[in-house]
This record gives sequence, C-alpha cells and structure tokens, in this order.
Amino acid sequence: MLGSEGCGTASHFSRRTLLSAGAGLAWLTPLSRLLAASAEQKSSNGRPKSVIVLWMQGGPSQLETWDPHPNKKIGGDTKAIDTSVKGLKIANTMPLSAELMDQVSLLRCVTSKEGDHERATYNMQTGYRPDPTLIHPAIGAVLCHELSAEGVEIPRHVSIFPEAFSARGGFLGNQYDAFKMFDPSGPLPDLPKRVSDVRFEARLKDLDVLEASFARGRRSDLEARKTLHREMVNRATTMMTSQQIAAFNINDVPEETKQQFGDTPFGRGCLCATQLIETGVRCVQVTLGGWDTHANNHDLQSARAATLDAGLSATIKRLKEQDRFEDTIILCGGEFGRTPNINPAAGRDHWPHGFSVVLTGGGIRRGTVLGETDPDGTKITPETKGAVRVEDIHATIHSALGINFHKDYQTPIGRPMAISQGMPIKQILAEI
Repeated sequence: MLGSEGCGTASHFSRRTLLSAGAGLAWLTPLSRLLAASAEQKSSNGRPKSVIVLWMQGGPSQLETWDPHPNKKIGGDTKAIDTSVKGLKIANTMPLSAELMDQVSLLRCVTSKEGDHERATYNMQTGYRPDPTLIHPAIGAVLCHELSAEGVEIPRHVSIFPEAFSARGGFLGNQYDAFKMFDPSGPLPDLPKRVSDVRFEARLKDLDVLEASFARGRRSDLEARKTLHREMVNRATTMMTSQQIAAFNINDVPEETKQQFGDTPFGRGCLCATQLIETGVRCVQVTLGGWDTHANNHDLQSARAATLDAGLSATIKRLKEQDRFEDTIILCGGEFGRTPNINPAAGRDHWPHGFSVVLTGGGIRRGTVLGETDPDGTKITPETKGAVRVEDIHATIHSALGINFHKDYQTPIGRPMAISQGMPIKQILAEI
C-alpha cells in the first residue's frame, strides 16, 4: 500500500524493466495496430480524446467531501459551504472545488457490490467485478486500444504513484498496462544512455545478431517474433531520444503554476498529467492514498480533501488554459465510500452502498448533481433515488469518448466480452 499522499517509496526501473512487455508499455503497440485503431478515433468529430483519473485510494468519505450532512449524527464534525451551483453544498475542506462545481457533474448515488479494497478497485477501474477466469482491461487500456495516438513516442497509458492494484491491460495484453512512475519532480530513471553513442549502437547491432541467431531454425520468422521484442526495443530507443520526454518534467513550470496545484506529490502528479495529456497521452491516473480511515476519520479525511481540492481545481483550470478541457474527461473517485456511522475509534468503515464520484470535462454536462442518499445516509435505492452502478460510469465515459461500449472483444480463448455492461448516464452527458 502507498504511504502518505500516495507517493510511496520511489521505485527504480532498469532498462531491462523498461523493455519488458510486463512493464506496462502501452506505447509499444505495433504501428499497424495503431493505424487499424484509427478507424475508431472520434476526436475529429469533437469528442474528447483523453482521460485523467484522479484515484482516491483507500475509499474517500462522501460525508467529508462531496456529500456532507452537517448538524446530523452521521455528519461528524464536517461543515458545509456554498458552491457555484445554487443550493449545492460540499464540505468546507474543499473551497477551491466549491467555486468550480458549475463545471462538473457530481454523482452522489454510486453503488457497488464490492466492499473489499482489491475487489472494489478492480471493479471501479475496469467496470467489471472480479472474475477468476480472466482479467478485464482498465479504462486506460481500453482507450489505448480503441483510440489511436499516432506520433506519440512516450507511453500512452501512465500511472503516477501507482498503488497496489494498478491499472492493467487484462486480456487485451500486457502492452496496455499502465506505465508506472513516481514523483515527477525527479527525472525518469534509466532513460539517458550510460555508455557512449558508439557503444550503444554497437550493442544494438549485437542484439540484431542475437535475434537473428534465435530466429534461425525456428518454424517461421513470425513464430520467432511472437514476443514483439524487436518492436519493443525500437519503441524504447525512440522514447530515449524523444523530445516528448519533456512532458514528464515539471521543473521548468513557473513556480506560480506549481503552487496552484499544491506543494504535494499529488499536486505535482496532477500538473504532470496535464502536460502528458497535452502531448497526446490517452490516459493518466494520479493516485492520492491515505483515505482508509478506520480511525481518526475526520482529521485524516480533511487533510486528504485539502490536498485533493488543490489538485483537482488546478487541473480543471490548467486544462482550460491549455484549451484541452473539452478534449479531456476527468474522473475523480475511489473504490467506495465510508459508513454513515462513526465507529468507536472515531473512524468510518467501508461503504459501497452509496458514495460520490465526480466527472467533468468534454462530453460531460456542467453543474449537474445526480442522486442523493437517504436522510440518514444509509442507502440509495434505484426506485427512489436513482442509484448509479459502477459499470454505468464506464459506459458514460466510453460514450462521451465516442467508443462503442457495446462492442465485443474476443478474449485469447475466444470468449466474447463487451467493453462495458453498463448504460450511459444520460442526465450527465452533454450534447456534442
């Protein structure tokens, strides 16, 4: 699990890791597959092109963020403040986001059948409940598979501060796993050559000799290249010399801009995400950990909410400044919410029966609030409150992106599997 603010301990990626298929290098997809996927590209019709997932790992409390109940037993010590949407109040820990609520859709009625961290994370990130027979692709993997990114020389699916259950390519293949990185205030490790250019080129030629020797005597050249090793080497060496690597670097950004995101790892991750999106990356997930507050809920949730407040609000403003807001969908949420009742340790426990998720950006209606919890916060029922399922959120995002969410994939064993089993939430979809 990640430590404070989701930053964890910096991990060191060797070049061997960088070149391995399991490292989550979605950008290593062969060019032929990219060109084939371009038929699914709908951005030319005004559809958004990318997704930023602000992942609140551990389960943020709806009562300390987006759905406060002040002066009620379930409300705890959290106060509420007015927002830019008339009649809508959110927690006083998020004043910057309160000013931007007229730019988002707030779902206060999300329900799930998963209350375990690992299973619920899988559910939220893929739109499917865990299945022992296969692994479903995360939303970023689907985007990279369906939407082309021709000319992008860096990973197209990125996870900043990856948590224990990071986004995966599932049955689409490991090449769609998220590329993992940590605090963008430091350089990406192992990209600069550690030897001279002459020696580096000699090593690549030696690799050609080794691969030719390996292929000799195999049944066919295609059989020898099933691992796509040559393609991965080419893409990795291209990335090492690409000017697009600058998108990972936030050190040259004006200090005033950095401060808008907050002087936190999460804030720096959000800033980096906006740069990656501008470069053409399809999906960036930025994780903020520390929401699993079974004890001392109010103080811990309030501190996390303040960090989220700066990062989320600055991300929205930055995308608007870059004229990328209409090209990007932002999803902000965690695996579930927290219980209405406060336990003896002054904490809140896992609660998948009614929690909050925020959607904003291209294709999403502005200033919309959907659903509500019961007065005591204990349940949401479809008949009376309009509950939203996790799979409906996925179908909504795919619909806004112009992806046919009814489309069936064929898994490696020939099993048909739809991109999503949900239905778009029409109330929050803008007309495009």
